[in-house]
Amino acid sequence: MGKSEPQVNINSVSRISSGTYINGEMRSSSDIRVDGGFEGKLYTDGKVVVGETAEVNGDVVCTNIDIWGKVGGNLIIKDTTSLKAGCAVNGNLKVRKLIVELDSVFNGTCKMITVEEYETMAKEYRPDTAQKAADKAQQSKDKASVQDRK
Repeated sequence: MGKSEPQVNINSVSRISSGTYINGEMRSSSDIRVDGGFEGKLYTDGKVVVGETAEVNGDVVCTNIDIWGKVGGNLIIKDTTSLKAGCAVNGNLKVRKLIVELDSVFNGTCKMITVEEYETMAKEYRPDTAQKAADKAQQSKDKASVQDRK
């Protein structure tokens, strides 16, 4: 018996369609597929698929990623990065496993990491951790503002 791919409910995949451009932060617990443009921080506990027409610039943190399109920035991948034929990646890659097909382009640095190293790096991108950090920063601002008024 061969290894089978896990079945993903199509309705649980977050999508950025071709012709759509998003600038900002995106966090999801489900898989993400990008066929349009995205600039900013992208975090998911699942898989990211960058389609042939996609352009992604910024930080990407996920479990696995398949890249057919263009990606620029920092990629922190818990398990497998797959660079497909025709893709272009410019940036810094931190990953456990790397698959590079013929005719893919990669310009940047690559560091092979452990799951433990991934967990440490991914903390700042996690919704709960990131929100706590933002709340703490806001509390510090509020406290400083109150002290300035005294």
